[in-house]
Parts: sequence; C-alpha cells; structure tokens
Amino acid sequence: MSNCLLIAYGSNLNRKQMAHRCPTAKLIGASTLRNHRLLFRGPHAAAVANVEPMKGRSVPVLVWEITSADEAALDRYEGFPYLFEKRQFRIRLDGKLVSCMAYVLTGDHPLGKPSAFYYSEILEGYKDAGFDVDILRTAVSESATAAED
Repeated sequence: MSNCLLIAYGSNLNRKQMAHRCPTAKLIGASTLRNHRLLFRGPHAAAVANVEPMKGRSVPVLVWEITSADEAALDRYEGFPYLFEKRQFRIRLDGKLVSCMAYVLTGDHPLGKPSAFYYSEILEGYKDAGFDVDILRTAVSESATAAED
C-alpha cells in the first residue's frame, strides 16, 4: 500500500499527538476544506470533532502524508470503521487540486461538548498552525448550544 494524504481537522492537528500516533507521518502543508463546518458530536463532555457540509463555511486543515502503518494506527485510534469512516475530499494545496482522505463520523451522533483535554489538544494544533481559533470556539459553541436545545 502506498502513502496517502490525510486531512487533519481535529486532534490530528496536534503535532505532538501525531508524532506519537504516526511517527513516520510528514506534515505537507495547510489548506482549507471549503463548504464544510466543524462541529462536535458524541456523548456529553466526550464529543469529537467532525466536518459536515455547509455552504459558505470552511474549516482549516493540515495535510499529512501518511504511510500504510500510520493509517493502520489511525484506524485504531479513530475507531474505524465503527465510529469514523474514511472519505475522499479534493482540496487546494500549493495551488493544485489534490485528493485527500479524512476520517468522518459515521451515523447520526448528537451534537455535544468536547472534553477540556480534547479541546486543548485541538486548540494547541490551531495555535501551532496559525489557524483562526475563533473557528474552533464557534464550533464548540454551536455544538454545545444545539446539544442543550
């Protein structure tokens, strides 16, 4: 199996976490997943990040080149194929359209709030990448507010 490109939008944005999970993964660059928004879904205080279609919104992402061994490690971490499935997306990277894989939640999980630890791991990834942390804060707020309705 050859290397593939992975879109990271949640805890896989965190470089320390990725170095631990996937020691041979290489950071290729940053991009944007257009017409999608970031939300958190799952049980209260244990919700996980997900990207969902929404016209006019966008989610900042890091793009990693991963090996088949990295992918196998991520499959275990992401609970593939039960919690997350793999989807292909086309994004712009350095001016070119490239095909990347991303882990996206399966089924219909309720909106919820992430744990403080999980949120802090993603926040660190946002800050290291120079991403707008308001996008992350909005995702938490929208998810938590909807979960309370």
